[in-house]
Amino acid sequence: MADIAEEMPGSGGGTTAPPGKSASALRQFVLALFGTPLNAAISIVCILLLLWIVPPLLNWLFFNATWIGTSKECRAAAGACWALIGEKFRFMLFGFYPYEEQWRPLLVTLLLLAMIGLSMLRRLWRRELLYAWIVTLPVMFVLMMGGFGLSLVSTEKWGGFPVTLLLSVFGLALAFPLAIFLALGRRSHMPIIKTLSICYIEVIRGVPLITFLFMASIIFPLFLPAGASPDKLLRAQIAIIMFAAAYIAEVVRAGLQGVARGQYEAADALGQSYWQSMRLVILPQALKIVIPPLVNTFIGFFKDTTLIIIVGLFDFLTTVRGALTDAAWQGFANEAYVFAAVVYFVCCFTMSKYSQYLEKELNPERRR
Repeated sequence: MADIAEEMPGSGGGTTAPPGKSASALRQFVLALFGTPLNAAISIVCILLLLWIVPPLLNWLFFNATWIGTSKECRAAAGACWALIGEKFRFMLFGFYPYEEQWRPLLVTLLLLAMIGLSMLRRLWRRELLYAWIVTLPVMFVLMMGGFGLSLVSTEKWGGFPVTLLLSVFGLALAFPLAIFLALGRRSHMPIIKTLSICYIEVIRGVPLITFLFMASIIFPLFLPAGASPDKLLRAQIAIIMFAAAYIAEVVRAGLQGVARGQYEAADALGQSYWQSMRLVILPQALKIVIPPLVNTFIGFFKDTTLIIIVGLFDFLTTVRGALTDAAWQGFANEAYVFAAVVYFVCCFTMSKYSQYLEKELNPERRR
């Protein structure tokens, strides 16, 4: 018995991990890489590729890079010129917004990120959060546009990261309820509602976003009375909302089809009306089912906001490219695009990880 007690984990033997577990894991790892001749050949090729690519890349990115300095010092160095980011940081983030007023888009960006962060906390999904958004929205608009003692800044001078955030966040947030109505309309038993929903979804999905932005910017004002010209940023925002709604509607419709028929019958047996059953029984289950494709759609549209350059608006990627027009800093496009890629990766990766967290939180039966 004493021998058995000494071998038991946590019985005073000094180790808690099962004996031989780490060795077994290492053996499985080696077998996975070199277990068969084909796996061994592929693993050797991959290792050689990594040895060929990674050391020079690290030298360029970090060890030989110029972090602080002038463009002349960058050209004399062999590595990346991160001094460009420090020199053009404000233009990349805020575009042509007046230099002395750039604290306003910075504050708007921080407010927006703070509200997004609070909205991601499930325990704060209460009515007070909606009130906070209702109060914050006009504050952000006044900060960006001006008024109440602040100098006016037209939307033509807006640009950079705040524009990307505003278009994507409000575009997707406002498209979501419209998409739900379209999805419900497409599954409706009323022919007119169903036909209109199908026509809307299929027509919009049949054209690219660039075409829709071009129509909203160039074609739509031709049908307005003389002198009436809605703001260009507003037109782009409406175009993104209408376009995103059609795609999100199809995702929501897939979720509605994934709900078991018994759930509809159970809601009817409880005597609930159509809207009560949808709001309390069907839609919560349908949306839980389609969290991964919904987030995939959101990530796609976040990146598609770069297309607004077609209507003359400057998003974050456009201002990054614009920073390279300075003759003194030309030739450092790689550094600028790496910086833009890191920013987009952080945003998209955060959305992806949050969707995984939300999926586990809303589907406790799937936890392991």
